[in-house]
Amino acid sequence: MTELLAPQALILDWAGTVVDHGSRAPMGAFVRAFAEFGVAISIADARGPMGMAKWDHIRAVGQAPAVAAAWQARHGRAFGEADVRAIFDVFEPMNIASVRAHADFIPGARDAIAALKARGLRVGATTGYTRAIMDVVEPIAAAGGYAPELTVCAGDLPAGRPTPLMMWYAMARMGVWPAATVVKVDDTPVGIGEGVAAGTWTVGLALSGNMCGLSAEELAALGPAERAPIRDAAAAAFRAAGADFVIDSLADLPPVIDAIAARLAAGRRPGQTT
Repeated sequence: MTELLAPQALILDWAGTVVDHGSRAPMGAFVRAFAEFGVAISIADARGPMGMAKWDHIRAVGQAPAVAAAWQARHGRAFGEADVRAIFDVFEPMNIASVRAHADFIPGARDAIAALKARGLRVGATTGYTRAIMDVVEPIAAAGGYAPELTVCAGDLPAGRPTPLMMWYAMARMGVWPAATVVKVDDTPVGIGEGVAAGTWTVGLALSGNMCGLSAEELAALGPAERAPIRDAAAAAFRAAGADFVIDSLADLPPVIDAIAARLAAGRRPGQTT
């Protein structure tokens, strides 16, 4: 007899998913950190690897062809591991300072989480932020009524996204299995990749986070015709990363959990498109 499965737990990202609409806190910090070393990068350069552990993110930005060429021209040598560490040491305090100003909840996120917890789902989190950054963010969120059972940070384990290690660690600590009963929600393709690698359901957020990059107010000012191409581009990136579902924001998650429950009842598993 086939075991009847149902959704048990959500593993949520933080910035761009629950707080910080547009995932804006790290962007200025990345730009300013590279500028400290005489190299100008754009917001688009900074956003490209979003979701990775921050030192992996810095490495990816520094190795991008245009940035690597600018680094070579400025410093007379290739961008290397010592530079990753030096930039990270400048970046982290900047990011810690900026998250305080970008810790507002994304509209509808708390209500969606509360509704799903009321239905018996448990909530954990993974993040590309370091523990030092989350030591600032988590108390602010807790004061506003959101506190997941645990948060696994970049640096807690030997490897971060898109490997499944943070997901598996969260699931082990929460005691939830099989992976097909867990739902990973993230605003970056690399975060979706984390869930795919872990064997969970994956839900990409097209408009609340990094793929859109706009504040809640900026997004609200756009008309439907202006939102559509942003949503379409994000959806394409998430689908390419393996997302099972793409929605605008966490506020739209409850019906997706119903759809996942129906798929599980029908014997379907994450990653199955038919």
